[in-house]
Amino acid sequence: MPTKYLRTSDLARAAGIHPNTVRLYVEWGLIPPVERSPSGYRLFTQHHLDCVVLARTIYECDYPGRALRSFGNEIIQHAVKNDWQAALEKAHAYLCAVKAELQQADTAANVLETWAQNIQEEPVFPEPLAISRTAELLGVSRDMIRNWERNGLIKVPRNPDNNYRLFGKIEFERLRIIRMLARAGYSHMAILRMFLEMDRGNTDNLKQVLDTPHSDEDIFIAADHWLTTLHNQQDMALNVIRIIEDRISAG
Repeated sequence: MPTKYLRTSDLARAAGIHPNTVRLYVEWGLIPPVERSPSGYRLFTQHHLDCVVLARTIYECDYPGRALRSFGNEIIQHAVKNDWQAALEKAHAYLCAVKAELQQADTAANVLETWAQNIQEEPVFPEPLAISRTAELLGVSRDMIRNWERNGLIKVPRNPDNNYRLFGKIEFERLRIIRMLARAGYSHMAILRMFLEMDRGNTDNLKQVLDTPHSDEDIFIAADHWLTTLHNQQDMALNVIRIIEDRISAG
């Protein structure tokens, strides 16, 4: 049976993208090299169409960070090589990675809410800690603590005699929560948004606050609503698995 060729517009329509985007996908190597007819027209096949749909499915979600995005890139490259079984294995690995990130982010948000409801109003340790000791105990650098302070995540009291920072129990616990949330993938903006709400005395639904950018946050990244991003990535990974399985079944 002769090969059925498709036009650029056919691929664009199937993937819901502009024809120029299809041409970019060709340049970027997201679909296999394309032969041309004697008259110069691109000769796309079903393989090209499958790769376009797959790439579009992966890239239409918010950028989830370099580590997770690398999974998507590898899935696409396996598909370009027509190795759909390897693409399926990588898609399942991607789904596992997203679920692990989601569990970590969800656990961190739950710990946050429990901590916020049970803060003990002890002003300081018996002896306030210096920044060097605080950084050592938390396993972070002094510059990182200073950066969190510059970004408004914490306000640290100072020694009136020498202006050194003094970290009491409240400051230390707040830093511990900041470290936990940052390591779980939340952005400084998301953490700041949550603390502003908490410092007003509102300790209910902090998990939702952490995941919901304000209307005045005109430009925000995936980590500003990290739980939503990860849930979307999970749905996308499941959809990618379905697409690849359908492709394998079609032969």
